[in-house]
Amino acid sequence: MTPFFVLIKAQLGRAYDVANALADAEIASEIYSTAGDYDLLVKFYVERDNDIGHFVQEKVQTLPGILDTKTIITFKAF
Repeated sequence: MTPFFVLIKAQLGRAYDVANALADAEIASEIYSTAGDYDLLVKFYVERDNDIGHFVQEKVQTLPGILDTKTIITFKAF
């Protein structure tokens, strides 16, 4: 499995709605609320051969209330 993170900017007042939608979809490993430019930090896993870009575009960015995302691809955990 390949881990990666997505920072999510939600519409004003919709961060909890987006977090709940992610939890209900059961596609995220971990969901954190954050302060700053983005509202949520979400950890995902995909199979090694799966395209992360397609996953984010099709499974994450289509959720209601999301304004913007920033994907962080990871290489190694220490």
